[in-house]
Amino acid sequence: MAHTRIRKFNTKETYPEQKLDNDLAQAVVARGTVIFLRGQCPQDLDTAKNIDSHDPVEQTHKVMQNIRQLVEESGGKMAHVTKLVVYLTDVRHREAVYRTMGEYIHGVHPVCTGLVVVALARPEWLVEIDATAVIPD
Repeated sequence: MAHTRIRKFNTKETYPEQKLDNDLAQAVVARGTVIFLRGQCPQDLDTAKNIDSHDPVEQTHKVMQNIRQLVEESGGKMAHVTKLVVYLTDVRHREAVYRTMGEYIHGVHPVCTGLVVVALARPEWLVEIDATAVIPD
């Protein structure tokens, strides 16, 4: 593991009523080069064109692919992700979004905060996720 993860847990134990399987932690201790990503939305990084979908799963896949791409372009890898902040426009999408996000952070154990907001920058966006990663010294 790239960093020290304090009190690791999986959401299938903390939210047994939901069908989630996310590896998270209560805290992450990291030293190194910090990568701050702006909130990633379901759009192409090169063209800023939105994906042609109003499905929260498909939107989350694009968001997480963008995060992975930006972390890798910065010299890191997903194992270096330390914090995620998830913004949802509808709490009913939470399970689908977190389940999909979990595919990208399996075994990573970042800290994570989830918020439900009135709207995102574009009305067709259902999810936005910002990330912080630290490339170890």
